[in-house]
Amino acid sequence: MIYKVYYQDSKTEVPVREKTKTIFVEGESERDVRKKLADRNYNIEFVTAVQEEFLEYEKQSEDFKVLEIE
Repeated sequence: MIYKVYYQDSKTEVPVREKTKTIFVEGESERDVRKKLADRNYNIEFVTAVQEEFLEYEKQSEDFKVLEIE
């Protein structure tokens, strides 16, 4: 399943909406995605599954890339 992750670049900075970034990560669950990103210094705000129509919509973006982390 593909998950959309909203995050800030650093855990030490105060979250600011305008600086929130997103990435797409393939994983088995939200917990699995968070585990895969644990070694990065991201301040993860929100993780949500992307399915069906929402996934098709996201794929239309030229910036759409799915991170495959093992």
